Amino acid sequence: MKKTVVFLLALCLLLCGCDSLFDGSYSHEEPHTNQGGQLPQNNIIASNYDSLCKSLTSLIESGTQSSIISVPNYDQSTIYTDFTKAIQQVRTTNPIAAWAVDDIQWETGSSGGQLSVAVTISYLHDRAEIRKVHRVSDAGSANTIIAGVLNDCSADVQILIPNYEPVDFQQFVENYFNTHPQSVMELPQVVVNIFPETGADRLLELKFTYQNSRDDLRAMQMQVRTVFESAALYVSSYSKESEKFEQLYAFLMEFLVEGNYELETSITPAYSLLRHGVGDKKAFANVYAAMCREAGLDCRVVTGTRDGESWVWNLVCIDGVYRHLDLLRCSQQSGYQSYPDNEMDGYVWDYSAYPAAE
Repeated sequence: MKKTVVFLLALCLLLCGCDSLFDGSYSHEEPHTNQGGQLPQNNIIASNYDSLCKSLTSLIESGTQSSIISVPNYDQSTIYTDFTKAIQQVRTTNPIAAWAVDDIQWETGSSGGQLSVAVTISYLHDRAEIRKVHRVSDAGSANTIIAGVLNDCSADVQILIPNYEPVDFQQFVENYFNTHPQSVMELPQVVVNIFPETGADRLLELKFTYQNSRDDLRAMQMQVRTVFESAALYVSSYSKESEKFEQLYAFLMEFLVEGNYELETSITPAYSLLRHGVGDKKAFANVYAAMCREAGLDCRVVTGTRDGESWVWNLVCIDGVYRHLDLLRCSQQSGYQSYPDNEMDGYVWDYSAYPAAE
């Protein structure tokens, strides 16, 4: 019975929060409250300023709300200066802290006969969100993560990048959208936030806003994916590259009810073109190029002008030789036909940006 009473008393002390864990008087630096009933973590020892910073960093990166840090080598006056400085340093240099932490409160006291600090951390992003942060080795790996998020139609992503160098991630999103019309149905509005503002290691946060819901986008994605799979199957029996290019053109035009289409720009270019026959010249060129790439063919998208009007068309590689292919010109004239550079009358493009077409 006596042991039971002692156990219940100890349990009550734990549930009262950090104050009850101190066995003597304490110095109040900031108001201290225990969040969410989470019990403080013990056995953290910081013997100098660097270990103070490391202890705080560890608590934050694990999403810990409250803990006690023993500081046996400090006296009351020194710990105040160093702990205040450590909080400032961690919050302004650590990417997770700069992104996730809302406030850090603390107070000094005695625990186990040693000077200790009770720490309470409030967060803008909770432990579950912190665990979802992707840690990569470089910006190239970050692009791979972003591509996956775009394919999944997700609303945001956080990526921790060491030795960060400025990258135009918004341009990457637009480029990926243009080259993967079978996967990304709508070009989202992109907001990029970087934490902290300076430093070698940075946390990149991208937020994506779509006009269509995620469910609608994924439904469109499935329908477009089916068409692309049908296109690949349609040309699988042909062995020559020239035949595959021509048959993919035929597939696309037949799919549009023998070339019956409406030239308009849509926020869901691939879906609108393949499901409703509505698309602009860029949608035609991007969809055709993606179909060709899935069939193992080298097909590029050329941006320029045609008769003074902004225009987009394709550049196909047939047995190592490049040729220009304007799908809309073909549909309006005599069907599938490719051209060398010197027969592209009325077209203007940056010759240095693309292979020469013979």
